[in-house]
Parts: sequence; structure tokens; C-alpha cells
Amino acid sequence: MYNKRFVEMVHSGADERLAAQLKAVAHPARLQILELLAERGECVCGEIVEVLPLAQSTVSQHLKILKKAGLLCGSIDGPRSCYCLDGAALLAFRKAFDERFSELEACNKLQDA
Repeated sequence: MYNKRFVEMVHSGADERLAAQLKAVAHPARLQILELLAERGECVCGEIVEVLPLAQSTVSQHLKILKKAGLLCGSIDGPRSCYCLDGAALLAFRKAFDERFSELEACNKLQDA
């Protein structure tokens, strides 16, 4: 049986947002990009290409996915696109992830009892 909070989360769009963010971070290159941005604070796409063994178009696509998921902020200055982590979004993502898996763990413990 579903609890009320679970049903509210489904109807609020929280599942879709969390799933999109999980999908965005589910690629090793995107995790490396997040780590690089955490270390440097901000980077232009070309700087990321210099560090990762990926083509510029591939890095751009990964950045687009991370930004669409709401995990990055970006600004465009002519041909340069500068990206940084969105700290508030990362915190909200972590909180949503922790809450969801805490609920799953609690349900599992009830079933084991």
C-alpha cells in the first residue's frame, strides 16, 4: 500500500525531476565533468575538452544534459559557454535522493519485520 507522501510526490512532478537528474549523472563522463566543475568553480567548454578525452561536440552534449537537468548554471559570452555547478540544485537533488531512498529503506524494513 502506498503512503500519502509517495502519492503526493508522484503528482507534484518530483519523480520526473529526480529521474531526470539521476539519468543526467548516470554517465561516467558527466560525473567527471561535475567533479571538474567542483574543483575549478567554473569552466568554459574548451577547458573541459582539454582535460577529458572527448570531442568538443560530445562534451557540449554532456553539458547540455546536465544543464537541462538543472544541475549546472551557464552563461554564453560570444563563442564561449561558461559553466558552473548550481549549488542549490545539487543540494535539492541530494535531499530528494536521500528522502526517496530513506522511504524505500523504511518500507523494506517494515516488510522484513
